[in-house]
Amino acid sequence: MKLDLIAAHILKTYNGNQVLKDCSFSFERPGIYVLTGPNGCGKSTFLRICSLLEEPDKGEIFYIEDGAVLPRDIALKRRMTLVLPKVGLFNTTVFKNVAYGLRVRGIKGREAAARAEKALAFVGLEHKKDQNALTLSSGEAQRAGLARALVIEPDILFLDEPTASVDEKSTGAIEDIIRRLKQDGSCTVVMTTHDHSQAARLADFLMVMRDGKISAR
Repeated sequence: MKLDLIAAHILKTYNGNQVLKDCSFSFERPGIYVLTGPNGCGKSTFLRICSLLEEPDKGEIFYIEDGAVLPRDIALKRRMTLVLPKVGLFNTTVFKNVAYGLRVRGIKGREAAARAEKALAFVGLEHKKDQNALTLSSGEAQRAGLARALVIEPDILFLDEPTASVDEKSTGAIEDIIRRLKQDGSCTVVMTTHDHSQAARLADFLMVMRDGKISAR
């Protein structure tokens, strides 16, 4: 089922500094939404608020399905996920890291194994499944984090600077994964980047953050 997301008049202040000032945007069509702007402008804060990990000081986040506003409960939160610029992996195999989100949702056995294998194949890490996740390169670790997010089959995937901590080759691989997500049509992607050329390469819908507000391009 498709989720629509509406951010309405979001304001957020940290230590007296107003980071977000009346931010509004509607995510009502499938595709790749890219929010760009300089480091420290509030992009990550906006993403955390949209993904329900942080509350705004003012304003509202609405998730809508079939014309109805959904309650902000655990069931809704489990339909989205946020991948950070540097993922935190557990000291166990890559496979168990990827399957973790399924285990906490009570999905086990053959279904969990099949979904984890599918996610690993999607990011090109099926050959690393039995390797300890802490031995992966930074680019491989980021792809493992993507697989861990994708295995739960989210309606909305939030990506915060997904290539900020990886090299050029890994950046290309991750960008290819994001493009294939669009082709697959399984989820809407909302991502941030300070790299304007990357934004231009990936965005179906380009947003720019300036002075704590969002404008469309």
